[in-house]
Amino acid sequence: MNKSILVGGAAGQGMDTIAAILEKILKRKGFRIFTVRDYMSRVRGGHNFVQVRFGDEELYSHSDTIDGIIALNEETLRIHVQRLSEDGFIICDEETVHTDERIINLPLKKAAQNIGNPRVLGNIAVGAFLRLYNLDTEHVEGVINENFRQDIAKQNITALYEGYNLVDGRYKSISPSKDTSILINGNEAVALGALAAGCKFYSAYPMTPSTSIMNYLASKTEEAGIVVEQAEDEIAAINMAIGASFAGARSMTGTSGGGFALMVEALGLSAMLEVPLVVAEIQRPGPTTGFPTRTEQADLKFVIYSTPGEIPKMVIALRNPEDAFYQTIRAFNIADRYRMPVILLGDQYLADYTTTIKPYDFDNIKIERYLNNDEYKSEKEYKTYEINESGISPRIIPGVVPGKVVLVDSDEHDEYGRITESAEIRVKMNDKRLNKLQMLKNELQEPDFIGNDDCEVLLLAWGSLHGPVKEAVGMLNRNGGKKYGALVFGDIWPLPQKRLMEKAKKVERIINVEQNATGQLASLIMEATGIRCTDSILKYDGRPMSSAEIYTRLEKEGNRHGR
Repeated sequence: MNKSILVGGAAGQGMDTIAAILEKILKRKGFRIFTVRDYMSRVRGGHNFVQVRFGDEELYSHSDTIDGIIALNEETLRIHVQRLSEDGFIICDEETVHTDERIINLPLKKAAQNIGNPRVLGNIAVGAFLRLYNLDTEHVEGVINENFRQDIAKQNITALYEGYNLVDGRYKSISPSKDTSILINGNEAVALGALAAGCKFYSAYPMTPSTSIMNYLASKTEEAGIVVEQAEDEIAAINMAIGASFAGARSMTGTSGGGFALMVEALGLSAMLEVPLVVAEIQRPGPTTGFPTRTEQADLKFVIYSTPGEIPKMVIALRNPEDAFYQTIRAFNIADRYRMPVILLGDQYLADYTTTIKPYDFDNIKIERYLNNDEYKSEKEYKTYEINESGISPRIIPGVVPGKVVLVDSDEHDEYGRITESAEIRVKMNDKRLNKLQMLKNELQEPDFIGNDDCEVLLLAWGSLHGPVKEAVGMLNRNGGKKYGALVFGDIWPLPQKRLMEKAKKVERIINVEQNATGQLASLIMEATGIRCTDSILKYDGRPMSSAEIYTRLEKEGNRHGR
C-alpha cells in the first residue's frame, strides 16, 4: 500500500522545506519514500511542486495519481486537481474559492499570523495531513529542530500541532515496519561515492542540475579533507581537475550538457596525457540553455562520441542512488587503472529525487590507485608512455621519485613523452590508447535484467529509467497475458552485449524506452550489434516518465498486437 501527496505553490513559498519536513517525518516512522521535485528556473513566482510518495513497500518511481494536495495557492488546484483520486483530499486556506467537494478549507493564514510568523503556514498543513492519516506526532519535534534555529523551530512545532488539531482522522493508518534505510538523492549519492573513493579535488562551474554535487562536497571540505574549487567556467574546471590528477590527487569535475560541450577538448587532453579523470555529466533538456531545471536523456551519443579524434573513455549511466554511489567509486578505480577519463551520466530526475535505500556498505569499498612509485626508486628507466605487455603504461607521481621525470604533452609523443612527427610512432601510440577499450570489455557489467526469464516482449532502457521500468514490468506481468522483461543498461560505453544478444534471440518484440526524441540507445545497439528495436516509447517534454506511462503505453500496444 502506498500514497502520494503533492505540495504545490509558487517559487518562494517554501514547498521544498515543507516537503523535506514531511518526508523526513514519514521516513522516521518507517515508511519507504520516493519524492520528486518539479521547479521552474526562477527565484520567485511560476508554479513549483513536490510530490511525496510513501508506503510500506519498496518504491522505485513516482506516481501519476495523487491522494492528497497541499495547495499553497489556487493555481495548484487548477493544475493538479484532475490527478486527485476520488477519495483524496485538498488542504488549502479558507479563502480559496473552489467547488471541489474534496477541499478542506482551513484557516492557514490566520493561524500562522496568530503564531507570529506567516511562513509557518506550510507546517500547519503538514500537521493536518498527519491527522488525516491518523499518524501520531512522534519525530515531529526532532525533525523540525534539525531544520530550523531554535526560535523558528518553536514556532513551526506550534504550527504543526495547530494543524493537527484542526481536522479529524479520515484514513486508515499505514503501519510500516521500522528499518534502517537512508534518505538520499542521486547527486548526494555521487558526492558520497566520490568521498568514499578518496576524491581530494573537485572543480566545477555551477550548472543545474549538477551543482548540488559541488555544494555537498563543499559542505564536507574540512571533515573529508577535500579541496572544492568553483572555477570561472567549465574549461577551467576540467583543466584544474586534470592538473590535480596529474599531481596525484584523485580528481573529479561535474557539469550538464552545455558545460560538457566546453569540456570536450580537455576531455581529449585527459586521454592523450593518460591522466585519470572522472566527469559527472548530469543531463537536462537542450539544445543550449533548453530547460535548465528539467530532465532528459538526450546527451548519450554526444558524450560517447565527444572529442576530436578517437580516444578511450568509459561511460556509465547511473540508475538510482544506490547504483550512483557504488558506480562513482568504480569510476575512480577504472580511471586510475586505465589512465583515462570515465564519465558518469545522470539526469535531473535522478539528481533531485529522494528515496529510501539500504545503507551503503563502507566496509567492502576498495580504493585501487595503480601507482608505480616504489618500482622506479631504483635506477630503472621510466617512460611515461611505455608500450608493454600489460597495455597500461606505469604511472608515477611527478616529484615523488627522485631523478625521474614525468614528461607529458598534448601533441603526439613517443614513449618518453617527447613530441614526435613519426607516422610509425603515431600508429603505435594510438593503438596503445585505444587498446584500453578492448581490455575494459573484460570487466564490463551486463545490464540489469528485470521481469520474466521467458519474456516475449523485451524492454531496453538505461540510466534513471531503471525504477519506472521496473515498476511497469511488474504491473504488466501481474496482469497476465504476454510476458515482459527488461534490460536496463548502466555500463553503456563500451556497450556490454552478452546478455542483450542472449535475450534478443528469444523474444517477439524489442521496445526501447528512453527520454529523448531519437531513440539514442536503440541506435547505439543497432550500430554495435545489428539488433533493431521493433517499437519505441519516447518522451522528451522535460518531465520524467512514470511507470504508469510505460504501463499504459504497453497495454495499448499489447492489445493492438492481439493480447
